[in-house]
Amino acid sequence: MSVSTISEWVAFYRQQPQQLVAAYQSLDANLSREDSAWIYIATHDEIYSQLTSIFQLINSGEKQVNDFPLLGVPFAVKDNIDVAGMPTSAGCPAFTYLPEQDATVVARLKAAGAVAVGKTNLDQFATGLVGTRSPFGAVQNAFNPEYVSGGSSSGSASAVARGLVCFALGTDTAGSGRVPAGFNNIVGLKPTKGWLSAHGVVPACRLNDCVSVFALTVADAQTVAAVAGGYDPQDPYSRANPKSAPARFSDKPRFAIPDKLEFFGDRQSEAAFAKSLARLREQGAELVAIDFGDFNALAEQLYNAAWVAERTVAVGEIFKNQPEEMDPTVRGIVANGLNFSACDAWQAEYTRAELSRKINARLTEFDALVVPTSPTIHTIAEMAQEPVRYNSQFGTYTNFTNLADLCALALPGDFRDDGLPAGITLIAPAWHDQALSHFGSAWQSAINLPLGATNIAMPDAAAEKPSADHVRVAVVGAHLRGMPLNHQLTTRSAVFIKEARTADNYRLYALANTQPAKPGLARSQQGQPIALELWDIPLARFGEFVAEIPAPLGIGTLTLDDGTTVKGFICESSALADATDITAWGGWKAWLARHHSA
Repeated sequence: MSVSTISEWVAFYRQQPQQLVAAYQSLDANLSREDSAWIYIATHDEIYSQLTSIFQLINSGEKQVNDFPLLGVPFAVKDNIDVAGMPTSAGCPAFTYLPEQDATVVARLKAAGAVAVGKTNLDQFATGLVGTRSPFGAVQNAFNPEYVSGGSSSGSASAVARGLVCFALGTDTAGSGRVPAGFNNIVGLKPTKGWLSAHGVVPACRLNDCVSVFALTVADAQTVAAVAGGYDPQDPYSRANPKSAPARFSDKPRFAIPDKLEFFGDRQSEAAFAKSLARLREQGAELVAIDFGDFNALAEQLYNAAWVAERTVAVGEIFKNQPEEMDPTVRGIVANGLNFSACDAWQAEYTRAELSRKINARLTEFDALVVPTSPTIHTIAEMAQEPVRYNSQFGTYTNFTNLADLCALALPGDFRDDGLPAGITLIAPAWHDQALSHFGSAWQSAINLPLGATNIAMPDAAAEKPSADHVRVAVVGAHLRGMPLNHQLTTRSAVFIKEARTADNYRLYALANTQPAKPGLARSQQGQPIALELWDIPLARFGEFVAEIPAPLGIGTLTLDDGTTVKGFICESSALADATDITAWGGWKAWLARHHSA
């Protein structure tokens, strides 16, 4: 079996795990050390050592095949992220060292069954959005080799786009996990800062660095992030998910777009983005132009203020003692950090905080911000002529994201007329990653493009599993949409999932003397299915919601007509003595409608 989506790979090899060795023999034949996307390709021993660890756990009975959500899945790692036993260079041969331990994210992926097959090329020290600032060679665009791949996570994006691996890790400080995705027609997940640990990652700007995920589909990217993410005490900037964000956008999402879109004269990219905006409108989204001044001002801070000094600190000894070993453009950027004082640094932080507060306040009116992933693209030859100016253009809609503590998802978008990809990016407040991914999956299914540069068709959407960060609640009465207590859900970022019914062993009653009028649901040996609605409420807000529920109602566990169970409203049996049995109406809204019309 060739490399495919994660879900297809895992489904196949769970049935035939013994075929994994043959799969890696085939995979090894497709990985070339002449390919500039790679800095290091794992040896046979390194590959089979990882496979052997999986088989030993299965054969010993310690684990089952189904205990590995990423069973045997091949992945690539940007070469500023440690993989034990594989050299880490950060794109600079003189910097190279051999780590003894995996970075936290790599260790978690391996524990889930994934197999690291190599280290990928990057703009040196993750400084660039172009994919050409590397002594290991420029990484070509997967659709046209004359054009750049985007960077700094160039090799990771290229390997995924060409189907060499199922997914790859990158990093994103200024857009390095998004621009290469946009240029290569793949998904780039830039998570909330601190969700994926940076322990074992060579820093660029520690306050803004994020480990990112490249994949062919949004579902795959989300799967990887869920496995690799989580609080890590070894990373001082790691943080726990507060579990207070919504699971989805609203049914008719409201998106902000910049009031003045800049494409630097690139009519093809402008036309492609216009097509994607039209597609969003066709799907029911409302697009609202907003003043983009604060976003632009914050973006300018990353390279034109004291924040660049973080890169100077990160590079450290190489810059001090062996500057000639550095890429000249990267060295020039790092050298700029010496021009700023400690006073400048504090002022830069005050400016960042002020602009970030304004940006986040502005975005509370919207589900997300939609921007071009990059406003333009250039050839490798053009980039050599204007390495700094063109790089800056690529970061127009990415540089502000981490400074403002936002999460982002780069998605395939409508192509340019010359056949090059031109993706879009959705940006939302911190910890809205789940909502971004839910919408992103729907978008990718609707646009229905081949995956990356592989010509593999977009697979049918799999049934979505309930989020572990949310509680699925069944409501049957006053909390239904349009009912007087529905606000107790919506004001806590709960989102409507779907209409459903209970199993056939429930009865519904109209309770006496309740304001507003409420029903009571009770399990019974003789009942019928009762109409209800399912809502996902953030886990952190669930207790607040339950605290407002008055007696005789409470929250218990309900069985639905498909056999699944959810949390939902139940009623004390003592309150049913003087209640009206309305089971025959099949639901609260049906009873109200017929009751009031009678």
